[in-house]
Amino acid sequence: MSLIDEQLDFSRVADTFLAHGSMQSPAFLDGRLCARLALADISADTWLEEVCATLGVDQPNSREDGEVLLAWRRQALDALAAPELNFEPLLPDDLFSLAERAHGLQEWTQGFLEAIVEAGGQSDDWSAALREVLEDLGSLVNLEIELEDNAENENDLFALTEHARMAAMMLYTEQHPGQPQVERVENPEGDDATTPPTQTH
Repeated sequence: MSLIDEQLDFSRVADTFLAHGSMQSPAFLDGRLCARLALADISADTWLEEVCATLGVDQPNSREDGEVLLAWRRQALDALAAPELNFEPLLPDDLFSLAERAHGLQEWTQGFLEAIVEAGGQSDDWSAALREVLEDLGSLVNLEIELEDNAENENDLFALTEHARMAAMMLYTEQHPGQPQVERVENPEGDDATTPPTQTH
């Protein structure tokens, strides 16, 4: 199956990091990626350079690894731009402990908010709802997260993850009003409805 069609998950990207000698979680970089895509886009070349710098390499070890890193960006952009609102942050899944998943969410949030600050911080044009969501995310960064595996904490983590998911989609929507993808939502033949107008390979 082509990486263009394959749905990348956290473990696949983490394995690519590991192949480059990095134990770092991809969650932090995914937060940065989503914020930068939402704010003003980040080209495929710039994204690849940022990931390689984080991994401490000049370029990916192999063509396949490079394809994974580029597909990661493309997947996030497609999901943020899609009218179905099916975007999901790249986070540890149920194979990881609740504490590990909570830490991953915290790292994602740190990366997301850091990228916003680097871009100049919040805009006066943003809605009150978006500002409130971002403020709530800010409080998550400073929380001490040591969660036991139980149903109550599972529900709390789900709610926090949904908060982060909505923040990314709201930011993208407010920065990209009237996107063609939204206008094509009712097109029954729209196989390309979740594909941005310009693709960088």
